[in-house]
Amino acid sequence: MRERPALKRAPVAFISREWRYMDYQELCTFEVLYGAYKTARVGKRTKQGTAQYEANALACTERLAYILSTKKYKPSKFETFYVYEPKKRLVQAPAFVDKVVQHALVDNILYEAITRSFIQDSYASQIWKGMHVGLDRLRAQMQDYYRKRKGHDEAARRAAGLPYRPPEEWDYAQGWILKADVHHFFASIDHDILKAKLVKKIADPQVYELMCTYIDSTDGLPLGYQTSQLLALMYLDDFDHWVKEKLHARYYGRYMDDFYIISDSKEYLQDCWAKIEAYIHDLKLELNEKTAIFPLKNGINFLGFHTYLDSKGGVIMKLRRDSKERMNARLRAWRKDYPAGRVEKDRIIASWKAWDAHAAHGDTYILRQKIAAQVTEITGVQCTARKRLKTSKNAKARKLIQKMRRQQVKKKPAPPAVPPGFPW
Repeated sequence: MRERPALKRAPVAFISREWRYMDYQELCTFEVLYGAYKTARVGKRTKQGTAQYEANALACTERLAYILSTKKYKPSKFETFYVYEPKKRLVQAPAFVDKVVQHALVDNILYEAITRSFIQDSYASQIWKGMHVGLDRLRAQMQDYYRKRKGHDEAARRAAGLPYRPPEEWDYAQGWILKADVHHFFASIDHDILKAKLVKKIADPQVYELMCTYIDSTDGLPLGYQTSQLLALMYLDDFDHWVKEKLHARYYGRYMDDFYIISDSKEYLQDCWAKIEAYIHDLKLELNEKTAIFPLKNGINFLGFHTYLDSKGGVIMKLRRDSKERMNARLRAWRKDYPAGRVEKDRIIASWKAWDAHAAHGDTYILRQKIAAQVTEITGVQCTARKRLKTSKNAKARKLIQKMRRQQVKKKPAPPAVPPGFPW
């Protein structure tokens, strides 16, 4: 198979890997699988399955390379358990050896093959496109919606010879939101439709065959598999393009199975709703009963925050009530467990810092100061709420790369050489 050139990206400080094409034979090599093993063990070295593999890492990786190259590999039985935050979900976690294979697949082949066609406003399981970047985009879309409405109104008043509308009469934040999510998304994904989409993305038939072993391991897609996240995004990739290019939804965003459309016309959103239901019915999916159209001034629950647009064009992000209730429940548990020695101080501090870092993306400084004071009271360690994070590091990196590309000098291609005896 002809070797394809590596895909080069602009250098960024915290991004160390470059994406490149790889075939199945190279995927099965010891070097690739050992690199995937080192990635898979990060943060999991204390778990039993990881420790057992790590105790004989060289022999295990060599054996895994042999099993893959001889087509004898089959996924192990996964561990089944429930998670209860933010809601009850069934998770099917793979064995550690399967995590190694999946990291090798995703990092070297699957990610670049699948995500290259994704729209900008499809988030989750992607570099530079996590949940906080999705929140930044929602904020930008609301601000752009406000400015567009204000600009059109001012242009119409100028053309009619009318003065500017006084600020107390501004109503540019008026509009509507279609907020929807897919009912039991992962469990409802149809294997035949998914494979038909996947075969168009994967050029190597042996890689496609390996992916089918994961797809056929259970009904729908198992929630704990790394490959399931990208496959679920790919399942609705054509839907994203259809919404943007056929429905002409300017302000649209999707995080896995959760999506929204913002418009100034309620009738337009009602029409979109009906067409979307018909479209996803062909994918053997259905919308959740919570799907609704409501006024933009009421705000939207998206990615853990309640975001709304005020009359002056400001975008306010408040932490959702359930997130605050979960943090208060943790505080009550820590007050009992820490004096009894059932929880360590470092674990409390780490959990609080993670929550504070997430909450800092919204307008939550006063709330976070109160939470920090309570953690200080429980642990005796001085805790201070961090300043608000207006833009995540991932978004900053993306803007830096875009700026570097704009500044690059575009050279004209050299004319082709004239063959001998060519008349002109």
